[in-house]
Amino acid sequence: MTYCRTLKTALGALRRNVMRAALTTLGIVIGVAAVITMMEIGNGASLAIQRTMASMGANTLVVVPGAANTAGVNFGAGSMMTLTPQDAEAVAKECPSVGSVAPIVRARTQVVYGGRNWVPTYIYGASPDFLDVRDWTELEEGQSFTEHDVRNSGKVCMIGRTVVNELFGGQSPLGKEVRIRNVAFKVIGVLRRKGANMMGLDQDDILLAPWTTIKYRVVASSLAGANQSSTGTSVTEVNTLSGTYPNLQQNLYPAVSDTEQADFPKPIRFSTVDQILVAARSAGEVNPAIEQITALLRERHRLGPSNLNDFNIRDMTEITKAMSSTAELMTTLLLTVAMISLIVGGVGIMNIMLVSVTERTREIGLRMAVGAEPNEILRQFLTEAVLLCLLGGGMGIVLGRCSSYIVNSVLHWPTATSMGAIAAAVIVSACVGVVFGFYPAWKASRLHPIEALRYE
Repeated sequence: MTYCRTLKTALGALRRNVMRAALTTLGIVIGVAAVITMMEIGNGASLAIQRTMASMGANTLVVVPGAANTAGVNFGAGSMMTLTPQDAEAVAKECPSVGSVAPIVRARTQVVYGGRNWVPTYIYGASPDFLDVRDWTELEEGQSFTEHDVRNSGKVCMIGRTVVNELFGGQSPLGKEVRIRNVAFKVIGVLRRKGANMMGLDQDDILLAPWTTIKYRVVASSLAGANQSSTGTSVTEVNTLSGTYPNLQQNLYPAVSDTEQADFPKPIRFSTVDQILVAARSAGEVNPAIEQITALLRERHRLGPSNLNDFNIRDMTEITKAMSSTAELMTTLLLTVAMISLIVGGVGIMNIMLVSVTERTREIGLRMAVGAEPNEILRQFLTEAVLLCLLGGGMGIVLGRCSSYIVNSVLHWPTATSMGAIAAAVIVSACVGVVFGFYPAWKASRLHPIEALRYE
């Protein structure tokens, strides 16, 4: 009951000086509006940075096979060939921190169209999810291949803008056929331009096709790193679909015992992939994704506690750190500006409340003379200050949201609604009222009744 009476008294005092109360709240209104606007612009910029970094691989993990050892000779990363398409499917299904997964089969050879030829930096056999992993879902024209094309080793492909310029002179390649090691591929899509990556390599110099087609129809072996267009067909390569050497009998599946197969998976399998590309759900979930993938692949590959991993997981740590430091710096700057704005508004509240105490000295003395306690006087003036700040905070939120919308519509700057900033604005407004209104309220409660009644 006492608090309700105090609130009514505070509202009555504010209504007596509406113009002064409105001007007093103006500092808080401008401060909160600036905070809301800057926070939403900052969030939009951070999201834009994250999208840019994600497209460059900030949240991307690359799972590569381990190294094979024979008689003390280490053949380097990727020589063991322990990753399978089934591993990729298991990672996508059983790892909560993983967003998208794509198996990769690489090639390095000539792509021929008419009288022109070109060796792209990247010839990747992948699944349609590759576009999600690399944030490349928007095509410049055409469409992506499908899981049906992967299952049936469809001879279709998508190419980047650099390949279009080199082979087609910038003209639309849709519906035309290019040849890769005498296998004709129909171009069904053109990837949107992406430019260079963090290491300066041209991301648009790429050809994408179903991984089954690249593996079984084109290379039929793991990429050794050389330009395969200039390498003769080795007797160790297997072309299972075209049957280039129908009379050549090869022992594709060496006979091993069940125990050996269970304890020591074959270092070379027929259905293997060169690597698995994984996109974590966000940059913050990269480390959990690494842990989940490691545990899952160790289980699938039947590795005991004493066995080393037969695979390696590479992350883009430097890119992630750059993104995190940029976002933290932006947030710190915005919070600093926000504090300055609110402090200025709080000082204005304190000044006006001190003026109000001086003007109402006789009123305070009269109330204390008829029995009002110092705590009641303190509570009344403190309530007035908090009400002014909350009113200014509410108006500032509305003004800030409108300003953010105008910035997005007129200047086309990226913005993102920040509910946290709105909630914080309300809380901070109340805190500013308490902090900057306490001294004037305390000063009013310390007035002597007789001296206050004598004040002119």
